[in-house]
This record gives sequence, structure tokens and C-alpha cells, in this order.
Amino acid sequence: MSLEFGLMVVVLAIVVFGVIGFIKTQRTLVDMDEKCKNALSQIEVQLNSRWDALMSLAKAATAYAKHESETLVQTIEARRATEVKTAADVNEQQDAFSGVLSRLMAVTESYPELKASGLYQDVMHNIKDYEENVRMARMIYNDTTTRFNRYVRQWPSSVVAGQLHFEVRDYLTVDNKGKKDMPELFSE
Repeated sequence: MSLEFGLMVVVLAIVVFGVIGFIKTQRTLVDMDEKCKNALSQIEVQLNSRWDALMSLAKAATAYAKHESETLVQTIEARRATEVKTAADVNEQQDAFSGVLSRLMAVTESYPELKASGLYQDVMHNIKDYEENVRMARMIYNDTTTRFNRYVRQWPSSVVAGQLHFEVRDYLTVDNKGKKDMPELFSE
């Protein structure tokens, strides 16, 4: 009987440690998932602030180029209303923002008095600050996603992640289509 009792204690201990490990892994996965969602939410906050700054610039341009800026204001309002739920949404917002900003810059190039105004200078400074905030928030999201994805893919946590339907998240990417090559610094 003592051998059976000892075996039962060992089996019970293995089951208890297994359950504790499962619960601990589930809690870690939930915590990491929430951190990823929070990081994505922070990006959305920064994107909305950036769109607000761009809206201020478009409204300032209204006095100089009414039709062009009204179209930009409508575009900005439509884009600002878009929710950011995935990495693809963030990338789409970035592309849209770049497009609207370049159109707005083309409008302001035609009006030197607008570019010289204090409001224009302040808004451009704010946009630059928001760009930096978005860049930092994107880095935080990708770092958080790396930790989460690693945990989801590594054994034994991958077993729990699979059972609980946690999946690897997408990273934020940078579209290099609009990037320019590094200029030659030295002529040969």
C-alpha cells in the first residue's frame, strides 16, 4: 500500500504543478496581450493628435486656398474617424497621413505668407513632435509584440497559447516606397 500511496502522491504533485504552470502561463499571456493592446492604443492616441494638428494646418490654409483646404479637411475628418485595431490599420493610417501632408505642403508652397505665419510654424512644430511620439509608440509596440510573440511560440508556453487561442501578432512595418536613398556625401 505504501508504494501505491507514494505513486499517487507523485502523480498528484505532477498534476498540481501542471495546473499551476498552466494558470501561470495563462496569466502571463493575458498580461502580455494587454500590453500589446495598450501599446497599440497609445499609437492610436498619438495618431489622433497628429491628425488634429494636421487639421489645424488645413484650417489655417482655408483663408488662402479655400477649395483645396476644404477637400483636405474632409479627408482628414474621414481618416481621423478610422479606428486602429491592428498593425495593418496603423500602417494604413501612416500612408494616409503622409499623402494628406504632402498635398497640404503643396498647397502651402503656393502661399508664402501662410508659411511665414506663426500659426503655421507652431502647427508644423507640433506635427514634428507628434511624428516623434508616433515613432516612439511604434517602437514600444514592436518591442512588446516581440516579447509576446516569443512567449506564444516557445515551448511549453506555446502549448497553453495554442489551447487558449493566443496567436502571434503582426509587427508594424515601414513603407520604403516613399523613402529616398542616402545622398552622396563625398563626390568622387
